[in-house]
Amino acid sequence: MKSFSALLILTLCLAIGDASPGFATGLYTCDSGPRSGWKTQDELKKSLAQRGWKVRRIKEDGGCWEVYAINDKGQRVEAYFHPVTLKNVFTSTR
Repeated sequence: MKSFSALLILTLCLAIGDASPGFATGLYTCDSGPRSGWKTQDELKKSLAQRGWKVRRIKEDGGCWEVYAINDKGQRVEAYFHPVTLKNVFTSTR
């Protein structure tokens, strides 16, 4: 009976996860509207390079651009930027 309960719980967790594939996995979400209005990853990378950041990776998460980089102070950062305005909406240093 114990293994059946564990299997049932696992099945429910997987079903709930599949029910919301657009749910953010990271630290922040953006109300960013249609992708046609988004600025590109290259535009964001160029903007960050002008601030002295060394971008390691950019990906979409929660409707934001999620950036892993080294900032101008040499700190590793995970930051979220609004894809329309490229405004920094959240930063975490490691």
